[in-house]
Amino acid sequence: MSKSSKPAGNLWLAEELWKLDAIDFGDFTLGRTAVHSPIYINLRRLISNPKALAKCAKIIKEELEALMSMRNPHVHPFTLVAGVPFGGLHVATAFSLSVNTPMIYIHPPATDKADVIEGAYVRGQSCLIIDDLITGGGSILQTAAPLSAAGLVVRDAVTLIDRLEGGRQTLKAAGINLVSILTLEQIANYLMSAGHITEDQYRPTMAYLESRNGG
Repeated sequence: MSKSSKPAGNLWLAEELWKLDAIDFGDFTLGRTAVHSPIYINLRRLISNPKALAKCAKIIKEELEALMSMRNPHVHPFTLVAGVPFGGLHVATAFSLSVNTPMIYIHPPATDKADVIEGAYVRGQSCLIIDDLITGGGSILQTAAPLSAAGLVVRDAVTLIDRLEGGRQTLKAAGINLVSILTLEQIANYLMSAGHITEDQYRPTMAYLESRNGG
């Protein structure tokens, strides 16, 4: 791909994150799941570009509409969205405004209000969980637990980026379907084809992903 051409499909997000200096290469330990990761993506930087954040909301909307319109819908209808703190709150807020759907959220774990649901809701409502990035799936499950305990129905979750480190499988085992806009593999392939990174940055990333997926 030439450097001047526009990225196809959802790969515009990879290009935007690169422009925002949101992608770093090195040796990163990201929580309990991603240890010695050669790549780190800071999606919180999206708040520095309101147009990109709004476009993320639009892409999520289009993705969900496509999945819901299938003969066998892959996403259930919902009347609430719940953002996962902290990164998911920005994306969930943008999406909530875009589709005019009420939003709720849980306070971060290990805080005094960790089980407090902020926002109005009634038992039996269906709630879509939104996060910016998924690794092992723990953050989404920590949000889903109090929502389910409060009588809300959680069947689907959306994330901008799936790091491909077991999160999808973990959520599936808990009865939650995951929709992702991009994967870490797609981002690495794009950065390499666009000439943004070198072989020395690309190869360790692909080797890491292969090792994380039993390769």
